[in-house]
Amino acid sequence: MSGGVEFLSVPVLSQVEGYWDALREGRDMPLRSEVDPRGIQGALAHAFILERIAPGMTRIRVAGSVLNNVMGMEVRGMPFSALFTVGARKQLAALCDRVLTTPARARIALSAETGFGRGPLDGQLLLLPLRSDLGDISRMIGCLSLQGMVGTTSRRFDIVHSTLTPLGALRPDAGMHTPAPHRAPVDDAPSRTAVTTGTAEESGGHGSERPYLRLVVTGE
Repeated sequence: MSGGVEFLSVPVLSQVEGYWDALREGRDMPLRSEVDPRGIQGALAHAFILERIAPGMTRIRVAGSVLNNVMGMEVRGMPFSALFTVGARKQLAALCDRVLTTPARARIALSAETGFGRGPLDGQLLLLPLRSDLGDISRMIGCLSLQGMVGTTSRRFDIVHSTLTPLGALRPDAGMHTPAPHRAPVDDAPSRTAVTTGTAEESGGHGSERPYLRLVVTGE
């Protein structure tokens, strides 16, 4: 993991990070239940939610169309490591663990494998921790921005470099905040998740939790 790396400003990443920062309201991080898809509508196709299920292991709980396009399939429920090369997975596991245990925000530069039907494809990845209503830190909101064409086959990424920035609470009662009223809660495992860009829609559904989330982006 490297420090002092300059990352280019990316609008969709800035939108997700700015929304996350606004939700903090002086705390170290927001609650998972406070995240409302309407707050990141312009970046929703690039966004996703991860859950830590064991040390070094995270799975995708909710994903926009960008992650689905990269893999050529519905990725909800898959290990997040499935998007990475075998050689990058150990470093990814360490980064995800440190985002949640430090806690910290992470910015990661990516480069996809190339070959037949797979042209140059680079990306920037943002990972931000979320606290559950029970107080544990086991979720992350992420955003992936890509530069290049995905191509005709699924793609997997290597980690080029990364930065971790530890979080700092802005007031002593950080982490003891009650969810603000009138914020629509967002479930981690909706029975139907849809992301629409223009006229294309990708959807899929499975899971056992409350099925009331439907993510929709219309009219880009």
